[in-house]
Amino acid sequence: MRKNPEIEITETKLLSDNWYILNRVTFNYKKENQPVESHKREVYDRGNGAAILLYNTTKKTVVLTRQFRLPTYLNGNKTGMMIEVCAGLLDKDNAEQAVIRETEEETGYRLNKVQKVIETYMSPGSVTEILYLFVGEYDESMKVSEGGGLDAEQENIEVLELTFDEAYAMIESGEITDAKTILLLQHAKIKGLI
Repeated sequence: MRKNPEIEITETKLLSDNWYILNRVTFNYKKENQPVESHKREVYDRGNGAAILLYNTTKKTVVLTRQFRLPTYLNGNKTGMMIEVCAGLLDKDNAEQAVIRETEEETGYRLNKVQKVIETYMSPGSVTEILYLFVGEYDESMKVSEGGGLDAEQENIEVLELTFDEAYAMIESGEITDAKTILLLQHAKIKGLI
């Protein structure tokens, strides 16, 4: 990867590694025909992730999850509960392997194949994460467990199967406010997957 010659990182200071990594990065920004500017930014590194919209063309349904998300609770979400597509960190897997693993852990469906839609930075002003977005077809023959996430990770995930129309309407009603979920539902609508 070619580095930007206008950016020079002069210091990276670890602020926290309690859950993930929080650094304060000092860098110089060399603008053409102007003095060099020095900037300091806090950067949160939680690793990269993958998310998937499970859809069934026969039943015209999607599988989503509902779980408590503390940051949303602290910022105005009265219950802290979020309806989302299945998602998780890559850990040491590639994006496709990770999303297949997370799908089984969270929803109980074992997928054989998935289709990558896009990769995106969800909060590029402060978080390093690249999120790889996928879609995948499911049917009842793929159900191998109840899902719900791993007990060791204290996920407490509720699995939801909704008609696509119900799920899509939840964007407008404000019941779905998660960006990755909105992107994948809109992708399904635009592409006519369901």
